[in-house]
Amino acid sequence: MTDLETRPAPPESALRRAAPALLGYAAVRALGLLALVLWSAARDKSAYTLLTARWDSLWYSRVAELGYGYEVRLPNGDVHSNLAFFPLLPWLERGIAAVTSLSPADAGFVVSLLASLAAAWGVFAVADHVHGRRAGVCAVLVWAVLPVGIVQSMAYSESLFTALAAWSLYAVLTGRWVTAGVLASLAGLTRPVGLAVVAAVWVAAIVAFGRDRAAAGGPSSERERSAARTHGADAGERAPEPAAGARPLPRALALLIAPLGAAAYVLWVGQHTGKGPLGYLDVQAGWRNGFDGGYAFARFVGEKFTSFPSALAGAGLIVGVGLVLWLYVVGVRQRQPLPLLVYTGVVTALALCASSYFGSKPRLLLPAFPLLFPLALALAGLRTSRSVLVVCGIALASAVYGAFWLNGSGPP
Repeated sequence: MTDLETRPAPPESALRRAAPALLGYAAVRALGLLALVLWSAARDKSAYTLLTARWDSLWYSRVAELGYGYEVRLPNGDVHSNLAFFPLLPWLERGIAAVTSLSPADAGFVVSLLASLAAAWGVFAVADHVHGRRAGVCAVLVWAVLPVGIVQSMAYSESLFTALAAWSLYAVLTGRWVTAGVLASLAGLTRPVGLAVVAAVWVAAIVAFGRDRAAAGGPSSERERSAARTHGADAGERAPEPAAGARPLPRALALLIAPLGAAAYVLWVGQHTGKGPLGYLDVQAGWRNGFDGGYAFARFVGEKFTSFPSALAGAGLIVGVGLVLWLYVVGVRQRQPLPLLVYTGVVTALALCASSYFGSKPRLLLPAFPLLFPLALALAGLRTSRSVLVVCGIALASAVYGAFWLNGSGPP
């Protein structure tokens, strides 16, 4: 036997490990874009305009071009200010436009495409760490074929935010605390729901500090600690939690860094508007956005039952909300790591309990990717041929729905 035969195989690179998930994701997104191009052409519309120059994407590109201060006053007295849009995506659009010949809208599309791939990789990394490679691939595919998946290709901030959130959560799960804090801070500069990432980092760090303290007063010998770990494993397996370790400084830095992005922008808006720390809430109120515990959404659903055709839509909304809540409960029962449960819970609560435009709620839930892990596990349990058939069928339906959705009258 030669040395070559006895030499251990090199470890698999992270990119190679994620390649099946990324290739599958790219194929699903290409199918969605093809369906959008064909549908838009049949309606004499530009698919590229729908992706880059309507609704929120217009607001982002205006911030990139003109800065903050632009607002629209509606006849009913509402004031739509571009201060409602967090700055990281416009900064990236402006930076790319400055060093290339692209317009801010074009740059936003480029950012979205690259960020969506980074987000898919992050979703894979988290799911792979928690449930294994096959489940990781399935999680990415399920995230790609969501009915609102076309938003992942728009010049919106969802893909950028999901990428930052997923990699921050992965950093937490693998004990890279400073990285987790920096990414959480950047997520806080991307969307208001960046608070969910901050909450996940904080809870994970505080729990890790608590485990360190408990370990310091627990079994003193390695044999006793090993027995305790074995007993815990026998009592019931649990998905990997963040490692505690004996280095409190990185965790303390993560606690300090994580909220800086969101706090800096909110405080700047308050200073810019002259309304103090709560100025950003006034900006959101001008858009009729707020947190009312779900009252406005419940009333909206209830009004659907005043006539028969709309009652079907109301029933569908109830089923959809029930499915989201059921998936969260299943994630709890499957013992997802605490940071994922905290992150998903905050994203879901902010999406369902906000008094914002109700048609956008499916899009607002897009970053809550751990909700899809139970579905990914179920898909991973099927034979490969059957799982491929299921994904292809749903991907086709999702592509058609996305094309129909973006060609509608209202924003996604």
